[in-house]
Amino acid sequence: MAEHIAVIDAGPGRVTSPADYGIWTGHQVPADPAAWHPLVRRFYDYWVSVAPPGRLPGRQHIAPEDIVPCLSRLWILDVFRDPLRFRYRLVGTDIVRSVQRELTGQWLDEAQPVSFMNVNLRDRYRFILETGQATWRRGQTLWDRDPNHRIVENCLAPLASDGSTVDKIIAVSVLFDSSGREL
Repeated sequence: MAEHIAVIDAGPGRVTSPADYGIWTGHQVPADPAAWHPLVRRFYDYWVSVAPPGRLPGRQHIAPEDIVPCLSRLWILDVFRDPLRFRYRLVGTDIVRSVQRELTGQWLDEAQPVSFMNVNLRDRYRFILETGQATWRRGQTLWDRDPNHRIVENCLAPLASDGSTVDKIIAVSVLFDSSGREL
């Protein structure tokens, strides 16, 4: 299966930096996001709907009761700077089941050091932080997981408590087996 990666416009007032983000540089959202998994599309639509005009939404704008169907597949990273690191604030039960351990409270680079060394993953996080744009991806998993979980579709979106400086990344991930059957 070919991997599909897209960059999602964060809306008015957000400008893509001319920086190099590897494979994340210059990608565009698919012309028809209706092809996305319904939970991923619902998550993205919700993220867009809670954003204040011309600003990024913050954690204070997210009401879990509004996205209940996504919660078991939802995860949130806290962003720490100087040095740049990410720590899991929340990890849904389906993600925990897939990676076969609890990640809440762990540093991303310690929880999955081999995956975090992947330049495409690091470029994706850097892209989100520096441009304030969400990303969508469907392709092979980059993490060590349950061996049946081979394909992932996810959307990662920035959160900024002040509306502009990304301090969290919120995401939803849907997993599939090698034949594309949802798990």
